[in-house]
Amino acid sequence: MLATVAAAVFMSNLDLFIVNVALPGIGRSFGGSDLGSLSWVLNGYAIVFAALLVVAGRVADRSGHKPVFLAGLAVFTLASVGCALAPDVGTLVAARLVQAAGAALLMPTSLALLLATTAPEKRAGAVRAWASIGGIAAGLGPVAGGLLVEAGWRWVFIVNVPVGVAAFALGVKVLPTPGRVGAEKSPLPDLFGAALLTASIATLALGLVKAPDWGWTSAGTLGGLAVAVLLGVWFVLRSAHHAVPIVELPLLRVPAFASAAAALALFTVAFAGMLLGAVLWCQGVWGYSALRTGLAIAPGPLLVPPVALRIGPAVARFGAGRIALVGTVLFAAGILWWAAALDTGSAYASSLLPGMLLTGLGVGMTLPVLTGASAAALPPARFATGSAITSMGRQIGAVLGVAILVGVLGTPAPGHAVTAFRHGWYAVALASLLAACATVPLLRKPRPAAVKAADAAEAAEVGAA
Repeated sequence: MLATVAAAVFMSNLDLFIVNVALPGIGRSFGGSDLGSLSWVLNGYAIVFAALLVVAGRVADRSGHKPVFLAGLAVFTLASVGCALAPDVGTLVAARLVQAAGAALLMPTSLALLLATTAPEKRAGAVRAWASIGGIAAGLGPVAGGLLVEAGWRWVFIVNVPVGVAAFALGVKVLPTPGRVGAEKSPLPDLFGAALLTASIATLALGLVKAPDWGWTSAGTLGGLAVAVLLGVWFVLRSAHHAVPIVELPLLRVPAFASAAAALALFTVAFAGMLLGAVLWCQGVWGYSALRTGLAIAPGPLLVPPVALRIGPAVARFGAGRIALVGTVLFAAGILWWAAALDTGSAYASSLLPGMLLTGLGVGMTLPVLTGASAAALPPARFATGSAITSMGRQIGAVLGVAILVGVLGTPAPGHAVTAFRHGWYAVALASLLAACATVPLLRKPRPAAVKAADAAEAAEVGAA
């Protein structure tokens, strides 16, 4: 059963990283599509995933985790076929939206199914195993993407098909069917609120991506940003009065949870901008192949799992706030190194690699720690809801990170690429430093002696999810 869940979760996580590496190749295949249009291959996925995450979790509570998991796996696999066969960017983006809907059904149910057949004393280990899947996918993603793109970018999606079919066939036989006590009476969350959230994020991303073409002070850009704000306000007001909102606003009144969630969202803005920027630099400025790009990027992601899995004792000793603060600052330092050192003729070992190692160290110190801190700030009964909110915030952060980077880069004139990327690196570093500021409320003394230090270490390890 672990193999079934792991295969599905690994596939959906891997897809996030290999598509970044494939993006330039996709653009060349479709007649040199501009970066603004291509960005929706990434952003469309993240927007739909963020909006449907809570809805999918509630549907699973009502209908059962096994059928929803299998449905998500089937949708994701079939949508991967659609992505591989896409004749143009518009069709590819549409297939990615369907793929995101499948992932939204898949992810919330995967851990629940795993824990349903795990003895209580072994659940912590099961959670760590589940959480490590994302880190492994992050480490292997750039290299795997580079290898697949060498054969053609469509293989990035074709590779999902045999894995999805095998996991589905195995899942039908081995996945448990736990009871749903009272689930039939559980109401669905606010579907209209989900639509408002989707429209708000999409409009904001559109305004940022199109700003270089339309002009930052044009009516289209300002109007799009204004509409995004109005839709966002409407979403917040509706969430405040709806019986089953997409975001439970009272949770944001818990200071530690709100601080950790905000820092996570801001840090993901920086992480998404960093990852896409590194791919575009390697392939667009240095002229690297997709495989060489994957190998160049891999040292950073490969550093994340060992750091994340060993950070627990440091969290227990110094507190989550201090560790996350150092991690976000290290990440920003890596990006600022790129701003100072990267040039058309600079050497990889002295320019890109040091920044990649610093960002990898920063990610390993920040993402699991902040996720663990957000969970530890809530009572156990609210852990699932809090996790959904932080996951949604991270997806929104990923959308904004890509949109901001694309908006800053635009289409630089010949000879101005280094300057354009330098401005992009400054924007990415600023997002990480803002995340550092958001961790300040977490800067408190470590948990009292009455609470075992092992609990804090466990929260950090669980946070790797």
